[in-house]
Amino acid sequence: MSSRKKTLLKVIILGDSGVGKTSLMQQFVNGKFSQQYKATIGADFLMKELVLDDKTVTMQLWDTAGQERFQSLGVAFYRGADCCVLVYDVTNPKSFENVSLWRDEFLVQANVKNPENFPFVVIGNKIDVDESKKLVSLKKAQQFCANLGNLPLFQTSAKEAVNIDQAFDVIARNALQQEENDEFQDEFNDAININLESENQGCAC
Repeated sequence: MSSRKKTLLKVIILGDSGVGKTSLMQQFVNGKFSQQYKATIGADFLMKELVLDDKTVTMQLWDTAGQERFQSLGVAFYRGADCCVLVYDVTNPKSFENVSLWRDEFLVQANVKNPENFPFVVIGNKIDVDESKKLVSLKKAQQFCANLGNLPLFQTSAKEAVNIDQAFDVIARNALQQEENDEFQDEFNDAININLESENQGCAC
């Protein structure tokens, strides 16, 4: 892949309304946190440029309206994603239970070629709260991620910027790997098509 080519990584962030998807994005991209909760309407995205191992990539982070749960946001929204981030709130067990539903929804809508190898990252947000309010244990979340093929798991606080950069570094690297795999697959398929065409033209019947 040419180093001159700008690499755009499309990352979809899914999860129930109020788990902190927008706050995570804002903290990562702009280093800001707002106490005021404002529901995302439809979908929104932010961009951030990163350097990964001397390669400059642009992350395009797509945030969905969690209250439109499991209603199709349109295939175009999901299509072409390089990584999917599944967010739950550690104080809200229901939002954790719904993570697997969001994952299933994504796989259906995105029409992923190779679902077993598609990169998902799970984030448990709001760990800045008192221990008594944490209703989803780390052990339970780790077990869940292990059952789904050892998905990366991060416990974060968008409010206090805990683990945000670490989580998005892994998200970016996984997305880049997926992008490169897709590009290799496309080139491989193009090569096969060219060979098949030249064989057909060389028929000496």
